[in-house]
Amino acid sequence: MRSEPILRLEGVSKVFGEFTALDQIDLDIHEGEFLTIVGPSGSGKTTLIRILVGIEELSKGKIWLRDARIEKLPANLRPTCMVFQSLALFPHKSVGENIEFPLKLRRQNPLDRKARADELLDLLHLPQSFYDKRIHECSGGERQRVALARALAFDPEILFFDEPLSALDFRLRKNLEKELKDLHQRTGKTFVYITHSLEEAMVMSDRIAIMRSGRFEQIAVADEIYARPVSRFVAEFMGEVNLFSVEGTASGTLVGTEVDIRVASADLGSGMNLAVGVSATLMVRPEAVQFLSGDDDADFMVEGLLKAEYALGSRTQYKVEADNGDELAVEKLREDRFSGQVGDRVRLGWNVEHAHLIRPG
Repeated sequence: MRSEPILRLEGVSKVFGEFTALDQIDLDIHEGEFLTIVGPSGSGKTTLIRILVGIEELSKGKIWLRDARIEKLPANLRPTCMVFQSLALFPHKSVGENIEFPLKLRRQNPLDRKARADELLDLLHLPQSFYDKRIHECSGGERQRVALARALAFDPEILFFDEPLSALDFRLRKNLEKELKDLHQRTGKTFVYITHSLEEAMVMSDRIAIMRSGRFEQIAVADEIYARPVSRFVAEFMGEVNLFSVEGTASGTLVGTEVDIRVASADLGSGMNLAVGVSATLMVRPEAVQFLSGDDDADFMVEGLLKAEYALGSRTQYKVEADNGDELAVEKLREDRFSGQVGDRVRLGWNVEHAHLIRPG
């Protein structure tokens, strides 16, 4: 059963002069969840998180923390904490002094501060010998863990993250994504994370919120957004995808309006029904598309010319040019590579269970 919202936004807007950064945002953030907000630059995600943590004032709307309004509460009085991309650690202080800083502000006695710092070092998988280590002696990953430990020292109810892994190299970033997810599970805290990286969102999140032009385009679990996006924008944002413009026909099936799509069955199920002349977008992910041979068929079929093959480690991606010039993508596992050659005429197919119809908004 879904927990009650710990944070609730009602009609939150932010205007800078004539520019609307946030436009009537409504959002429920549930206690203990890991919510990731993703979107292109300028979509409003950083402005939103700055408002939630109390750094920025909203122009209009309400923010509830459980049963209390907090939109006018200053940042230092909110039970929240932010981990910045820059980390904002004190370079002249030791690891232990950085972690203890919020406890020192609360005037806790030194013995209690030290005990809490040791506890957090253990939680973040850092040796207790790091307590006296200088920040400038720490690696990028170690500094990231120190910043997390300092944030947790506040004992916040909600932790906000502003692209904290974006400056790290690929391998370290991948490791820390998993560690953040594990840390979330161990602490039970509510995490709200913003990133431009779809992969980060997919690895860590309970839910993903896709932002566009100051509003949420879709909020759902990763699998639902990936398989059933509500718009072309979300479909394309969630990775490589094949999109076809289609219309409903008098026979009750679909016809491609730009790429010649052959439909094997007039009865594809209610999910593929379109009224006559109504336009929509048919979506299929590259991994669901098959190369057909001989008498093979599928619910949907397209012909084209194999233009390129790319080795992607465990996968191989193929680019196929349809007769109208549009490019289609196919992905296969490395051990299931296509036996044909670049330049071959090929026939592609996929079944209705792997297709999704994006209807007009």
